[in-house]
Amino acid sequence: MKQFRRIAVYCGSSNQVDPRYFELARGVGRHLAESGVGVVYGGGRVGLMGAMADAAIDAGGQVIGVIPERLQALEVGHAGLDELYVVDSMPARKAMMIYLSDAYIALPGGFGTLEEIVEVATLAMLGYHHKPLGLLNAFGYFDHLLGWIEHAAEEKFVRPPHRTLLQTAPDIAGLIEKLRVAETAAPETWVGR
Repeated sequence: MKQFRRIAVYCGSSNQVDPRYFELARGVGRHLAESGVGVVYGGGRVGLMGAMADAAIDAGGQVIGVIPERLQALEVGHAGLDELYVVDSMPARKAMMIYLSDAYIALPGGFGTLEEIVEVATLAMLGYHHKPLGLLNAFGYFDHLLGWIEHAAEEKFVRPPHRTLLQTAPDIAGLIEKLRVAETAAPETWVGR
């Protein structure tokens, strides 16, 4: 069973979403902190990112942010973190978050959240890392994405070993347990023979 020192959390930065998503993000931050798992995230103080980070900090957890200079310059960086890395670009942010983390999860979010979790899934599929990843599918938020993955698999664009690359659960405790026992596919399985 895998133990995690730090988990990367990808989530939305909008302040305009339903309050239930903020409560979800706070619950994730609290759960990780109370479980002794550090949080690595995008470094912002707004949206679900800020709510999750604040809850983890309030629960005594370690929180590390990684934010591009451009976003830091707009004063959206969180000032209360254990560490805040300011990097030169979004690709640098993603690379550092991948490097610092033992596993990766996506909470509800928009294009950025989707892009981040899909990139880390692609890197796992290609064998660049062997760390588990998953979707916190609270309120059925990712149901359509999961349906697309099944459709892509049926059409042979996603190979059978990768159908379950993204672990899913409706609650953070269940998702962490799935990540602890998840197996990643061998990199050669992505190439058809």
